[in-house]
Amino acid sequence: MAIRKIKEVQLNFPEFSFQIKTQNNQNYIFDVIRNKYVVLTPEEWVRQHVVHQLITNNFPKGRISVEKSLPNSTKRYDALYFDEKLSPYLLVECKAPSVSISQSVLNQVMRYISLLDIPHVLLSNGLSHFWFSRKGTSIEIKQEIPLFSAISG
Repeated sequence: MAIRKIKEVQLNFPEFSFQIKTQNNQNYIFDVIRNKYVVLTPEEWVRQHVVHQLITNNFPKGRISVEKSLPNSTKRYDALYFDEKLSPYLLVECKAPSVSISQSVLNQVMRYISLLDIPHVLLSNGLSHFWFSRKGTSIEIKQEIPLFSAISG
């Protein structure tokens, strides 16, 4: 897939400066969390934008983890932010821009949440962002990615 092809879809993020390279007709993007180049797929394009937005919103980079297995599961998360006690605090699920945020996507996120006691979830396909905050039995939903200071209190 050509970089140009991925960039044709205007994502709902500010412009970020990415390091992109092509090798053997395959595009790669540098992941600042994993500190390596990874294959540039449409979902990775969204994930990198989300990660850069979190960092821009003052989420400490050192507490963000990308693409690892969920506890007691073969499922992998897109990104996970840990609080100061290193407890899971924010689960990030990314989809390619061509994937609509549907009930099946929400069901997937709910399965992940069932494996982690986590207060916040961010779901994005690059075009739409949904931030879910759980407090007791209530859930607040926002269509934005808040600043770290707004949720870390």
